[in-house]
Amino acid sequence: MTEVVPQVQQDRSLAARVAAGDQGAFDAFFKEYFPRLFRFTLTRVDNDPELAEEIVQRTMCIVVRKMGSYRGEALLFTWLCQICRNESFAVFRERKLEMRADVPIEDHPGVQAALELAAGDDGRPESAQRRDEIANFVRVTLTHLPDNYAQALELKYIQGCSVREIASRLHLGEKAAESILSRARAAFKEHFKALWDVEPNFIVD
Repeated sequence: MTEVVPQVQQDRSLAARVAAGDQGAFDAFFKEYFPRLFRFTLTRVDNDPELAEEIVQRTMCIVVRKMGSYRGEALLFTWLCQICRNESFAVFRERKLEMRADVPIEDHPGVQAALELAAGDDGRPESAQRRDEIANFVRVTLTHLPDNYAQALELKYIQGCSVREIASRLHLGEKAAESILSRARAAFKEHFKALWDVEPNFIVD
């Protein structure tokens, strides 16, 4: 989709400079992506910051070695998340821990139906590609939200939690949880529109 082409080009350029040993490019890469990968990982390790940091550090070591293999088939952050997800599984296997089995937001049945509608899914390859792009937009948008907003949306739309359950999980009163959900929905729509110039008439209604 045309909206993401400039970002992909920026990603390719940054990856090439990091792979070439450009220290300034590496510093910019680390500053941009370490916090985002940390947030991505934290929600998947039961909010254990030490474990999340270890996984992201291990991921970064792998990424630096593999950066030359990045070709821009997906956004750089999507590529990084896949490596980070694999490293998370490796760490959990090593420690004989049980990984959270939350369904990714783009795999939730309700989200799938909305994505198909948003993409005009009629079985054609270009419609399927459009649907995959929107799903990726959803993932990336969530990483731009404050942690409590992203967590509230995941609890509501992935795990199907009630407001009372969300309040309990976030250690809030029910009115505060309702307020967080309302602000999270608004923030999601605002960030989605700003990032992709597409109206997100799904998921958060």
